[in-house]
Amino acid sequence: MNTNFIPFPDLQTDRLLLRRLDKNDCIQLQELRSDEKVNRYLKRPKSIAIDECEAFVKKIDGNLNDGIGAYWIIAQKTDNTLIGTVCLWNFSIENETVDLGYELSPAYQGQGIMYETVEKVIAYAFNTMQAKTILALTHPDNEGSLNVLKRNNFQQDVNYQYVSEEDAEGDVVYFLLAETK
Repeated sequence: MNTNFIPFPDLQTDRLLLRRLDKNDCIQLQELRSDEKVNRYLKRPKSIAIDECEAFVKKIDGNLNDGIGAYWIIAQKTDNTLIGTVCLWNFSIENETVDLGYELSPAYQGQGIMYETVEKVIAYAFNTMQAKTILALTHPDNEGSLNVLKRNNFQQDVNYQYVSEEDAEGDVVYFLLAETK
């Protein structure tokens, strides 16, 4: 499985640019990560303070350099301003699996943006990284996330063959196999 992200793989769709996080994104990232609607179903601290953002950018850069995670900013091509994020992480080289994570500002939800984003990142994971399986965990009440996964052909892992029920911690596990995409 290819986990080399140097140079960083900027991705594009018709409407969107998926690009590398940098310190100029800190204000928008802090707003996104402190939004109650965004955090409603996530198991993480409710925000990242502006003064902590540069350390977060360095952590993400380290993950990229070490080949252990890829983290994109979702921006509209018209203004290049952060409206969400998407990442591939928790790589298992031996199982050829990656985990998918994402978040989107409520002002942009319901417009097909995350569907479009996930579709592009799936293609990258399978075609460039050569992953065989993409996993995604989401809260069972997060209808928006469930819809994104289902529209992108993810299947529910009802038998917990990829992530144990205990490790899922109440989340629903979805998977997508390369040969079914």
